This record gives sequence, C-alpha cells and structure tokens, in this order.
Amino acid sequence: MAFPATLVILPIGTLFILSGLIVNVIQAIIFLFIRPISRRFYKRINKVITESLWLELVWLIDWWAGIKIDLYTDSETFQLMGKENALLICNHRSDIDWLIGWVMAQRSGCLGTTVAIMKKEVKYLPVIGWSMWFAEFLFLERNWTKDELALKSGFEKLEHIPLPFWLALFVEGTRFTQTKLLAAQEFAVSKGLPIPRNVLIPRTKGFVSAVKNTRSFIPVIYDCTFVVPKSEPSPTMLRIFKGLSCSVKIQLKRHKMEELPETDDGIAQWCKDSFVAKDALLEKYNTTEIFSELELHQTARPKRSIFVVVAWSCLLGFLLYKFFQWSLLLSSWQGILFTVLFLLLVAFIMEILIHSSEAERSKPTNLPIQDPMKQKLLQT
Repeated sequence: MAFPATLVILPIGTLFILSGLIVNVIQAIIFLFIRPISRRFYKRINKVITESLWLELVWLIDWWAGIKIDLYTDSETFQLMGKENALLICNHRSDIDWLIGWVMAQRSGCLGTTVAIMKKEVKYLPVIGWSMWFAEFLFLERNWTKDELALKSGFEKLEHIPLPFWLALFVEGTRFTQTKLLAAQEFAVSKGLPIPRNVLIPRTKGFVSAVKNTRSFIPVIYDCTFVVPKSEPSPTMLRIFKGLSCSVKIQLKRHKMEELPETDDGIAQWCKDSFVAKDALLEKYNTTEIFSELELHQTARPKRSIFVVVAWSCLLGFLLYKFFQWSLLLSSWQGILFTVLFLLLVAFIMEILIHSSEAERSKPTNLPIQDPMKQKLLQT
C-alpha cells in the first residue's frame, strides 16, 4: 500500500477499527447471555448493533466515494424488496460486489438481517469477519462432505429469523478473472456446454441445497446481474477509501421459488440457464451498451449512514479525549511510542481487510502461439 494512500485511509480506518471492536464486544456479550435465552430477541438486537458497524461501509460507498448504483427491475419487485425473504444470486464480477449488495440491502431496510454464504477464512478477519460470524453468516470449507451438513444446519437457523432477510450466494464460487474465464471455457468445451464469455460456470451444489432447504420459508429468488461500465475501472476497497467514484449497474429479476423444478438436476439446470442468460445480457451490453430492458430505478442514498458515522466520530472522539486527558499518554516518549504503534496496527489491519477483498492476482494471459485454441477462446 502506497504511503499517501495510508494517510488517507488511517483516519477512516481508526474510526472503523475502534467502533468495530466496541461492536464486537457488545455482540459477544449478547451472544453469551441473550442468545441462549431467546434466538429471536438476539437477532433483533444484533440487527441494530451490526448495522451500526456496517453502515460505516455503506457510508464509504454512498457518501465518501459517491458510487452511483443504477438498479434495473420491474416496479412490483422494487416495491417488494426488503419486505420478503429472498435468496439472492449474482455474478461475482468485482472485489466489492458483496458491499454493493449491502448498500442495496440497506436501502431496502434489511441490512442487519442480510446473511451470506462465504469461505470460512473470512470469519477470521478482524472486526468485519467477526461481525459476520456473530450475524450467523454461513461459512464453507469447500469440502462438500463437511459443507453439506454445515449448510443444512445454517438453513435451519434462518427459518427463525423474525424479520425479512436476504440470503446471498455467489454461485460461481470465486471472482471473475481472465485466467478463470479461460479455465471455464475449456471446461465448457470438454463437456459440450455453452461457452461463457462474461461469467464463470456456476457451481450448483450449494444452490441446490439452498433451494431444497429454504423453499418452505424463502418464497423468491432475486437473480442479479452486476456490471461496471467498460469505460470505468473496476471498483476496489482501496479506490473506495481513496474516495474514487465509479458507477455500477444491477439488473434484478424476481422468480418465485415455487416455479423452480423439484429435482436436484432440474434445480441445477435452472441455475446454469440463469447464468447463460446473464452471459447473454452482459455480451449484449458489451456490444450495444444497452444493459437491460427493465425499468431503471434511481434509489436514493439514505442519510442514516451519515448520522451513524457522525455519532461514532463524536463518541470515540470524546472517549479518546478523556482517555488522553486521564492518562497523559502523549506527555512521555513511551506514550507517544504506544500511540504510534497503535496507528501502525490500525494501518496493518486495514491493509489486511483491503487485500482480503481483492481478487486473486491472475498471471497475464499471454498464451503460447502453439496453442491457438486458447487464444481463440479468450477472443470469442
């Protein structure tokens, strides 16, 4: 991370880390003392506490970086967003797709009850990963023997969430890169499947399990397609912390769960077909710059995230002032050293969080001339 970037990130990072640790401590207390008594009451309290942290990230998107989100959907779906349980699937195009999803959930009123299926490494991330664990996200080891049981257990807990919630699943299993696209194309050729150009081939086991185990209490699927205009750089956490704006487009189609097939193979094929449709939509956008025929809804940026950031800033500023006043920490070289080390720790944690959100670095796709098939696949 470049030194100037660290200077930009440090004040925001300090606010996020300190407020996050307070939130984590409160979450741990109610997890130990309230959850054993009433899971429903725990969920309601944890929703408010969790949102007080996650709204800081929403503020980064909405007000710091000023990222514009264009939502394309029909009027009925737009009115129902946040008022019903939904299984949300989306292509995994950028480093912050999950954060854009949080912004849409917050604007729909269900940020604190949104959960996602994620790889288990995420739950060990300081502050943000811990908050996800207390929010009972579903974490996978990418070992289906273990993950199948973990998913079933997690889905059973979702049934008792007292408020409307979204369950998010990136069925591609990983973020889109050119190297992964090439692997997907080669697999498609070997299996006689449609060759993707803008998405990866979905891994359907998790989706099948989600549909089978939740269709009794999740009535709909939100099928989302995400894209960043070609003329703009793909958004990253580092760019957001620097305050660099961009725009994203989302198409959301609502499907009733009862309309899906009953068999495992049928559910899996439905998922594959949805990604073929996503690929066609994205290809059309690449060639015509027409993204969707659905109605464009410009969702307002709620001011609640501003109030939360201001409230945390005032509270932490007051506590730090009192702490320094009481301890005279900056009056000795030991205290100054401690303060410097603390700020370095904040910078280190923020760097971990930023890099954890980045897509795996792919090697340049300079393919050998003697393998023209691979060159042709990437250029089709």
